[in-house]
Amino acid sequence: MSDPQSAAALTPPRRTYLVVDGENIDATLGMNVLGHRPAPEERPRWDRIVDFARQAWSQDVTPLFFLNASSGQMPMSFVQALLAMGYRPIPLAGSSSEKVVDIGIQRTLDALRDRPGDVLLASHDGDFLPQVEALLGDTDRRVGVLAFREFVNVRLSELTARGLEIFDLEDHAGAFTAVLPRVRIIPLEEFDPLRYL
Repeated sequence: MSDPQSAAALTPPRRTYLVVDGENIDATLGMNVLGHRPAPEERPRWDRIVDFARQAWSQDVTPLFFLNASSGQMPMSFVQALLAMGYRPIPLAGSSSEKVVDIGIQRTLDALRDRPGDVLLASHDGDFLPQVEALLGDTDRRVGVLAFREFVNVRLSELTARGLEIFDLEDHAGAFTAVLPRVRIIPLEEFDPLRYL
């Protein structure tokens, strides 16, 4: 007869898979929020995003950061920084007609259906809608999107009715060192007048 306590001890602790679409976050920050290519000091603090992912659901995190390396070059200093923060950089290469980062993330989200754990996707992109919907079909899995709320794909936003949690990169994750020049709807319970004074 098996001992339930020893079986529980063999079960690995639940974890969050943080899946980062770095290109999408960077492009949205530059084009939609700042209106120019972000300078290094304007970019998210990726270590804060890992910390937020750990705290959001109070469990360990496996942070995966997807990069487009189709040019044959990798930004080695950035990759080294990601490694130092505990990320697993995933530099993908393909033809110019392939959205390599999107394809890699879609395959990863599909693969996560067969693994226990929760999923936090850092992206605004509607290309992941089928995979996010499929993950939401698992009753005990928490699924979230981490992005600038006002730029999340509308169809992804609609999935909040099915349990998708949307977290804001600036407001919830505190990923930036300065207040961004955003104009957006602020839920009253989240309004902090000190940010504007």
